[in-house]
Parts: sequence; structure tokens; C-alpha cells
Amino acid sequence: MNGNRFIKENALHLSWVVALVATLGSLYFSEVLHFLPCKLCWYQRILMYPLVIILAIAAVRKDTKQYLYVLPLSVWGMGISLYHYLMQKTSWFKEAATGCGPVPCDVDYINWLGFITIPFLALIAFTLITILHLLLLAVERQNSR
Repeated sequence: MNGNRFIKENALHLSWVVALVATLGSLYFSEVLHFLPCKLCWYQRILMYPLVIILAIAAVRKDTKQYLYVLPLSVWGMGISLYHYLMQKTSWFKEAATGCGPVPCDVDYINWLGFITIPFLALIAFTLITILHLLLLAVERQNSR
């Protein structure tokens, strides 16, 4: 029961922090380091940036039902991030990378430790937000019984 209380009281704040860090990180890469985002990076931004506002409002209002709005964005973002990461790190989707726009989607602006790229960071952020909101959904369903 203690874990349920922790999730109910902190999941919105934690997921807001994750979304905020991801948003600020993407802005740092593009506006400070001048990395041009590819088409898939833009799609990930379109899904992440609203989460900062949605989750901030939900955290202030303690609205634990926001998973209804957050989960579609975060799950879709996970899918795009995973596809983008696989495009960079495997040969499965290499042909699609060149048709991505002016900036090819398989460009590695960063490659920390040989596997951490910008799409990987986005995948981690979307996954953390999804996990937190699935836990929040489980707690809400358990409390409604």
C-alpha cells in the first residue's frame, strides 16, 4: 500500500520532470549546439512538448486521471523513438533514413558510450512517462474497487 501512495502522490511530478528535462534537452541540442532536427525528431518533439504543459497542470491540480491524455502521446512517442533509434543503430531501416528530409534520420549528432543517441534519450523519456502513468492507472483502478 505504501508504494501505491508514493505513485499517487509523485507520479505526476516525476513524469513532469522527465518531460521538462527532455524538452529542455532537445532545445539545448537544437538552439545551443545548432543540431538540425530531422523529421522524426520533430515528430518526437510534437509529442513531448505538450506533455510538459499537460503534466504541469495535472501535477498542480493533483489530477491523477491525466493518464487518459498522457498515455496516447507517450506510447506513440515511444514507437517513433524506437523506430528512429533502430534506423540509426541497425541496418533494418537504413533505406528509409535518406528520405527523411534535409537532415537524414540516421545522423548521430551524439553517440555516448556507443549507444546513447538523441532518439535513445527520447525513448527513455517516453518510456519513463509511460511506466509512471501505467502505474498511476493501476493504482487508480485498485482504489476504485
